[in-house]
Amino acid sequence: MTTLARLIAETCRLRLLHELEEQLGQWGYARIAGVDEAGRGCLAGPVVAAAVIPDPRRLLPGVDDSKQLTPEERDRLALAIRATALGCCVCEVAPETIDTYNILEASRQAMRRALAGLNPRPECAVIDAVALVDLGFPCFPVVRGDQISYAVACASILAKVERDRRMIELDREYPQYGFASHKGYAAPEHLRALDAYGPSPIHRLTFRSVVPRLDDPVESDGMVLT
Repeated sequence: MTTLARLIAETCRLRLLHELEEQLGQWGYARIAGVDEAGRGCLAGPVVAAAVIPDPRRLLPGVDDSKQLTPEERDRLALAIRATALGCCVCEVAPETIDTYNILEASRQAMRRALAGLNPRPECAVIDAVALVDLGFPCFPVVRGDQISYAVACASILAKVERDRRMIELDREYPQYGFASHKGYAAPEHLRALDAYGPSPIHRLTFRSVVPRLDDPVESDGMVLT
């Protein structure tokens, strides 16, 4: 593919990704925030949410669902998003809060804090698959929002970059778990470390893979006893 063809393809992709915001703009909303979280499925560490109001006049080539990007691409785009956005805010909720409530409620708390920290205040928000109410402006939950909304894709990048950075910091405090490599997800090496060392202060103790329940099946000689 030639350079010109790649440029045309990327321009078309960005326009499609921004189509939802274009429609909201036609309904009268000017400052549209995208919201997403990172770390919801992890066994350790905080859940992190980001809220971003992108500048609709400055769509950044390469912005996509953070899961589709390399770490280097995410880092580069996170800097560009922060430099060009009308507003952005990233917040985290600690593991003990996740254990006190549940991961969905903790994600909601992180998202609400991120939206509350935006300056300027958004006129509406597009949120990846989570419903939020009573914020003083409309919030639209969209399943797979990071794949179909430019603003949510921007938020997914900031949330992922910030959470990965935080897990690398925590790896220095708890090096035996390998947080720098798997970022707290249930990778085989993480589960082996849990078996060897037990949970750390930043593990989510209400997650079954961290602290098995008494009613969980017990394996014996290759069989599962229930």
